[in-house]
Amino acid sequence: MAALVEARDLARSYEVKRGMFGGTAVVKALAGVSFSLEAGKTLAVVGESGCGKSTLARLLTMIEQPSAGSLTIGGIDVKLATAEQRKTLRREIQIVFQNPFGSLNPRQTIAQALEEPLLVNTRMSAGERREAALAMMRRVGLRPEQALRYPHMFSGGQRQRIAIARALMLRPKILVLDEPVSALDVSVRAQVLNLLAELQQEFKLAYIFISHDLSVVRHIADDVMVMYLGRAVEMGSRDALFSAPQHPYTRALMSATPQADPDRKRERIVLQGELPSPFAPPAGCAFNPRCPIVKPHCRDERPGLELKHDRLVACFEV
Repeated sequence: MAALVEARDLARSYEVKRGMFGGTAVVKALAGVSFSLEAGKTLAVVGESGCGKSTLARLLTMIEQPSAGSLTIGGIDVKLATAEQRKTLRREIQIVFQNPFGSLNPRQTIAQALEEPLLVNTRMSAGERREAALAMMRRVGLRPEQALRYPHMFSGGQRQRIAIARALMLRPKILVLDEPVSALDVSVRAQVLNLLAELQQEFKLAYIFISHDLSVVRHIADDVMVMYLGRAVEMGSRDALFSAPQHPYTRALMSATPQADPDRKRERIVLQGELPSPFAPPAGCAFNPRCPIVKPHCRDERPGLELKHDRLVACFEV
């Protein structure tokens, strides 16, 4: 099956002012990420804050342009796409943000919020737009009589259902889910995750699921990409990574995940130090200042992703 999304060495850098007399510095928020994603599959992207997850989301949804590398969506290279092609691509890929209240216009009713994408991108009549909005509300578990209410009149879980409904109004093929359940209560979180699974099966959606919650990732992902300081350090199937993580950073992340089995013994790996500054990333392997198995050559040479133990790993010592 052909990939819906294909990224090759995708990178994004920013020039940042360092005070009145400090000049400017270049921050490599994304330093070269490659992956592909097929219809009906979920790629989870995990890592600490500052690893480049949200930057990747902005590039995928064409909010920003990559500084280097290539991004192909539906067989079209985003960099080479015409204005008409880019307009089509923006309908193909939509995003659901972490904070549903912040992503909804407080002055719009729910019906207006859902109809707006159709108003801008289609020639549907007002009656057709309203019927499509009501149908999507029913599909995500909301009642049609709620259509004339405003966002502040809904709970957090309901608002996230509205955000999901709005993202689906143009019937996209790809959804970027940027921490979509992290602001929700645990019971509501499970309901929204189950809804996402049902919608994916029904519409054959491809998901790029950005999260720091590995217990959620284990529930929803097909494949997992672990990022550290703008690069992927391990990538493979969900089962492979959760059963036998190889990169020392992945092992540390997995060891911090809560377990439902109180009798299951595990070793808690506590990383020393903080995430290095993106203004001055360490030479060699970016993880070497915190790595428990670091060797001298790790400080001089950066490992590339290589196929080891049925997944891609960027580590000399695995």
